[in-house]
Amino acid sequence: MFGMENVMAQTLLGTLVVDMGIQWFGWALAALLKTEKFYDLFGSLTFIALSLQSLLSNESFASRQVILTSMVICWAVRLGSYLVARITRDGSDKRFEEAKSKPATFFVYWSLQGVWVWLTALPLFLLNGISNHPALTAVDFIGMAVWAVGLFFETVADGQKWVFKSDPKNDGRFIQTGLWKYSRHPNYFGEILVWWGVFITSVTSLTGWQIAVAAASPIFVMTLLLYVSGVPLLEASADKRWGNDLEYQEYKSKSRVLLPIPRGSI
Repeated sequence: MFGMENVMAQTLLGTLVVDMGIQWFGWALAALLKTEKFYDLFGSLTFIALSLQSLLSNESFASRQVILTSMVICWAVRLGSYLVARITRDGSDKRFEEAKSKPATFFVYWSLQGVWVWLTALPLFLLNGISNHPALTAVDFIGMAVWAVGLFFETVADGQKWVFKSDPKNDGRFIQTGLWKYSRHPNYFGEILVWWGVFITSVTSLTGWQIAVAAASPIFVMTLLLYVSGVPLLEASADKRWGNDLEYQEYKSKSRVLLPIPRGSI
């Protein structure tokens, strides 16, 4: 038992060390060049690197481990590709307009990205720190289905916004078509489902405190997006930009903050 605990502790600590090492290397390079253009790239690559590190460090390669590792990597490749394409198209990220010229402030942003990566991927690290796993159950397939639905919504929402933003006729306008007709943040809805799906898929192999720690991941993602850096900031920005626009006021009254379904349907 204590041997298993040691393996898990080594996996958790090892991924954290590599995680922060990647972020701080990225910060040093970005601060030197005064650019934010590979911030999101490093975030996505860190998810991929840590997923593989945690899987390979134990060498048990149970079906659940391989499946969940693949799920996280698939999500990271998809989101990373989108974010890199977006920064390449837009040329800059307003989140870092001032920070990229202030190394100490920029260091905080990069360090926080490391914390985000590690906390978000906790279910995978915990799972890959275990050597003995029961066979796949219905719970695993429920988790995979939730993850797949989340990835679908996130991918479609990002794709719809990409097409909208790429059309010069929409410059200065807000999107209210596709999933965005019903939800002002359908991509966040998908993101939240993705990590609940990852958590659900991991629980059959976990016990006791491990499940409680793994649950920190989807709870953290939900809290971050709904109450900290996601919805609140974007809602405030939209209100500042279009708050006096009658069309936006009507759109806001008819759409939901998160769920991409018509108002009054549930």
